[in-house]
Amino acid sequence: MNVLSDAGSPLVAFIWAVVGFAGGWLVRWGSVKLAILEELEPGHKRWQVWGPPIVSALVFAAFGFELGLDWLLVVRSVFALVLVQVMFFDFEHRLILDRVIFPSMGLALAYSVLTNPPNQWWYGLATGIAAGLLFALLALAGALIFKAEALGFGDVKFATFMGLLLGPLPTIQALFYGVFIAGVVSIVIIIWRRSMKGTIAYGPYLAAGTLIVLYQMR
Repeated sequence: MNVLSDAGSPLVAFIWAVVGFAGGWLVRWGSVKLAILEELEPGHKRWQVWGPPIVSALVFAAFGFELGLDWLLVVRSVFALVLVQVMFFDFEHRLILDRVIFPSMGLALAYSVLTNPPNQWWYGLATGIAAGLLFALLALAGALIFKAEALGFGDVKFATFMGLLLGPLPTIQALFYGVFIAGVVSIVIIIWRRSMKGTIAYGPYLAAGTLIVLYQMR
């Protein structure tokens, strides 16, 4: 019996958490470089510096424990690093970068085509297009009704990425989780500030919803 390939192995979880921590540091380093390219000022608060490696380590540990050490763990961990980057960069700069999301879309589409049955290769592509169109309509409706940007175009592109990666039903689940988490956080912020003014970045919560579904998928 190979303990490293078995799901439920604490050893795999520990080893992969270390890998995740290193990957999170790489994400933070890359995000700083990308921010400079975008003429943005990288922050140096503790959550900005330590957040990506710590969250990546926790996510990798959970994935490693659930999946065991195999190709699926590696692939999903790569997408997890993308999601962590989106999460913290959007929190910090209110921006989802084309330099990150467009290559990630290509990887997600390739993953979808390779992992779906031959007669269902188009499921991810169709879901990505549908999710992107839905968010584009929501962004347009928000702009027309509230005269403000309810959703940014980065959220539209990220929804497309979610659809490409997850497929139909998991995308719906991830959107539900993301919207629910965003709603709870919004209520807490309103109570804390005693004001309904202001906006939140949706990208981090959609990324969190996607991580939850990636963990649950078999």
